[in-house]
Amino acid sequence: MLNRRTFVVGAAGFLALAGTGRAHAPELDPRYRRQIVAYAGLEPAGTIVVDPRQRFLYLVLADGEALRYGVGVGRQGFSWSGAATIGRRAEWPIWTPTKRMIKREPKLARWARGMPGGPDNPLGARALYLFQGARDTLYRIHGTNEPWSIGRAVSSGCIRLLNEDITDLYARVPIGASVVVLA
Repeated sequence: MLNRRTFVVGAAGFLALAGTGRAHAPELDPRYRRQIVAYAGLEPAGTIVVDPRQRFLYLVLADGEALRYGVGVGRQGFSWSGAATIGRRAEWPIWTPTKRMIKREPKLARWARGMPGGPDNPLGARALYLFQGARDTLYRIHGTNEPWSIGRAVSSGCIRLLNEDITDLYARVPIGASVVVLA
């Protein structure tokens, strides 16, 4: 039975959720769901191709197909493009904000030595570290705890996937896999 106390307690709970951004998180557009698609690129099977403009990451498969994932990408002024390889992989990675991030957002200084992996970590469940030769580019393909960001340009340059998608991709690609991020 709905009475005044039940209504007030329920409304308080709803408002608390609304403050976290979780009460009205938009549904993921179906085109950003993981799916097998036709692929006409020239890259060999096993290559990761990121199309930031379309907000997709492709894992090239054999026979003209790719596994396509929806992604969030770098916001204006924070994008990166080029060729790299997966130089490191991590489950529940430690996140360390760069000096530039801390300068932009001083509150991040508390994590200057790293935030332990876990559900609140910005890198999500898995991370693939992009290297050029022996040099870490500081860009990552990683999970996110903000599913609303998929299909948007919101990050500091990294490519983010749903946690279930990065877990799937992580299981499919080894260290040394080629990555191409289109301009």
